[in-house]
Amino acid sequence: MLEGKRIVLVEDDEIMGASLVQRLELEGADVQWYRQMLRALPAIRTPRKPVDAVICDIRLPDGTGEELYETLTRTGHPPAFLFITGQGSIDQAVRLIRSGAMDYIAKPFDMAQFLVRLTQVMQPRADQEMPPETGISKAARATDRLVADAARRDSPVLLRGGPGLGKLKLARRIHDHSDRRAAPAIVIDALGGTVDSEALAAATAEVGEGSLIIVGIGRLTPDCQELLLAKLRTADFRLIATAGLRLEEKAPDGFRSDLLSLLTSHEIVIPALSERPDDAVWLAGRLFPALNARRAKPLTGIAASAEEAIRAHDWPGNGRELRARLLRAVEAAAGDLVLTSDLFPERAGDAGLRSLAEVRDAAERSQIAAALERTGGQVGEAAKLLRVSRTTLWEKMQKLGL
Repeated sequence: MLEGKRIVLVEDDEIMGASLVQRLELEGADVQWYRQMLRALPAIRTPRKPVDAVICDIRLPDGTGEELYETLTRTGHPPAFLFITGQGSIDQAVRLIRSGAMDYIAKPFDMAQFLVRLTQVMQPRADQEMPPETGISKAARATDRLVADAARRDSPVLLRGGPGLGKLKLARRIHDHSDRRAAPAIVIDALGGTVDSEALAAATAEVGEGSLIIVGIGRLTPDCQELLLAKLRTADFRLIATAGLRLEEKAPDGFRSDLLSLLTSHEIVIPALSERPDDAVWLAGRLFPALNARRAKPLTGIAASAEEAIRAHDWPGNGRELRARLLRAVEAAAGDLVLTSDLFPERAGDAGLRSLAEVRDAAERSQIAAALERTGGQVGEAAKLLRVSRTTLWEKMQKLGL
């Protein structure tokens, strides 16, 4: 049943642990047994060979199974977890399942039932086949499942959401995991407003049987929209498009209703980071190692208080703002950890009486974020709403981490 499977067991009870190891090895599994959370952590996070499943007791001598799982999710996607729990910890186990863990089994349990549950958690599911790109929350995992499903289909797909949510990365991911991955993926960026019919025709010819990715499809001119529809009827490429949340407002004057109907029949809406506070912490943990590697003296991590501040912030600029703030924080940190003051220096001093510069920056950040949300991330249109040049707006966005 478990022939060749690599399993990590985290259990401090000698009798329970020995019994499980014996039975798992009889089933053909390769088992690594750890009695403490801190010893199991590196074996799961950086294993010599991929781990197929983790069997973990909720209560451990140096922590909890929940702490172990949450620590792993900050820097990556853990293997399938099957938690062992007593009756008093079932609520905790259920909370873990909602956070992405696979299953739990309550003591005492029948060994045959245990093996069935273990086999089930190792069966691939849509959200396991591809590592997380959007986050670890329920909403993010649902988005990643939709992306995985879209990779298996061949119909046009529309990725919608505010700025800074990684829509282009998800579009590339759909192509890279599709049957068209051997063919090219051609990216057309319409956000700059420079795409004309000639450039679009050249791209549709070059892409062949690959994927044509159009960033900001709502910015296509009427001529380009008509050409795209004609090419979709005759050519063999797949269309993957990205847009803001207000694409319908451009129809019928600004965007063709027939093209809109084609796209919205297969759309994936990416929720804002403000709706997924746990994903903000997860994303910070994912970005931190690469940013930290640039320092001459690397930091040891992000302080727990800073993680709470990340969780509480509304992130109007989504992941783009988070990365900008974290980059600045890692560069500015004077101690061993990234602190709240490193991430949000504007909060330093008397919170009740901020400087005029801080007030102005906060107001500008709010207005720019609102304009970008209203225009679906289209910088040129946002600049018109704010009555500034595109260059000025871009410079302010860079300064404010948007």
